[in-house]
Amino acid sequence: MQVLKFGGTSVGNAERIRQLVLIVAAERARDPHVVVVVSAMAGVTNMLLGAVQAAVGGNVAAIDHAHAELRRRHLETLAQVVASDAEHQALQAQLDALLERFARIGEGIALVGELPPRAQDFIAGLGERLSARLVAAALRADGIPAVAFDADQLIVTDDMFGSATPDLAATALAARECLRPVLETGQIPVVTGFIGATPEGIPTTLGRGGSDYSAGILGAALEADGVVIWTDADGFMTADPRLVPTAQVLSEISYAEAGELAYYGAKVLHPKTLLPLIPKGIPLYVKNSFRPDSPGTCVSATTGDWQADVKSVTSIKGLALITVAGRGMLGVPGIAAKTFAAVAAAGVNVLLISQSSSENNLCFMIEGADAEKTRAALVKALAVEFHQGCVERVDAHQPVAIVAVVGAGMRGRPGIAARIFSAVATANVNVIAIAQGSSEINISFVVAEGEAAAAVTAIHERFELGAMTSA
Repeated sequence: MQVLKFGGTSVGNAERIRQLVLIVAAERARDPHVVVVVSAMAGVTNMLLGAVQAAVGGNVAAIDHAHAELRRRHLETLAQVVASDAEHQALQAQLDALLERFARIGEGIALVGELPPRAQDFIAGLGERLSARLVAAALRADGIPAVAFDADQLIVTDDMFGSATPDLAATALAARECLRPVLETGQIPVVTGFIGATPEGIPTTLGRGGSDYSAGILGAALEADGVVIWTDADGFMTADPRLVPTAQVLSEISYAEAGELAYYGAKVLHPKTLLPLIPKGIPLYVKNSFRPDSPGTCVSATTGDWQADVKSVTSIKGLALITVAGRGMLGVPGIAAKTFAAVAAAGVNVLLISQSSSENNLCFMIEGADAEKTRAALVKALAVEFHQGCVERVDAHQPVAIVAVVGAGMRGRPGIAARIFSAVATANVNVIAIAQGSSEINISFVVAEGEAAAAVTAIHERFELGAMTSA
């Protein structure tokens, strides 16, 4: 059995959905048991959330505009992928019912001037509910039996709205009970990505980009033979081809390498997607729905046959470097604990941590949008330490970027770091902070945002990744 996930660009219009149908038909010919997971049509989630955020300020017109535009776009696509009048009428009624619910919730939000987390999660997942019904209808129109499933029937989560955590055991029971009978009758379940529900049935979301994660969760729950992420990229690459024209597709990488690359800027995969697959050893494939014949990347427990110390260089921009500094920090226990407790309480995600050996300086990376609230939270949390003179300042430096150099071949190989930073120095790029995990498959460092592209290019050239081949 295969789980096939299609992203927003892969379901973005009627033409892309027709291409999806061809891909699913080809996969079904090889394996009759196929589960399809879909994202919302490209841009839909942003439009939904933008409209309800505007409604909080009393802008009801934003809801009306979004409702009209979403209805136009989805009904236009429906008319192009479904020929049967009866099917068209039935699907239009379903789509209209979902959009009317959005309009009613939006009007209520505008009336009270507040967006409860539960309401936001329902609105955020509405695009997937719409696209799943369109895709299932398109498959049926091509003679492939398919049925749409809302994942709040399948994926059981906690109540952390906006970024819920799945209960994998409960999800496995629900997914098998709902989907296996459908698969055994030869039908294809078309499941909404991104959404789940609490045990009480309250809709939740898995965080932005969570449709990939949904595919991983369902792949593990159903013990699939593989999970395929169909996206608009050829796979994991040696670098971002927009920065480095000579970048190549990596045919095989390990779970650990893919996880590092996804976390540090490779946009082809949500970082959590692999978590449920790793314990079961289920391989994941990343392929391009615009070029379905391209081989893509296989992600598994092995590193593959690529003969190179470094496999890829990636970067994340739009970040801020937060520094907690003070000559009195030396030997004082608990400052790091209080620092990160305050950051966690503010709901801020930390991407990288570095500390000077003198203990006078602790710095970490966060999203740039969180810089001011993080700095304010730290000043408040460390008030005693400021008064005692242990901490002298909390600074926010932005915009900065993380550059990550990844490869399992780096482990235990002397001189890799020297080659990396020699290349960066030759490109006249200043390194602000450095971090390396004990796994030795990732060396990350911080540079000014405007210098990130030069650093990536220099490292790619130094390690000759543009000429890398598999053995």
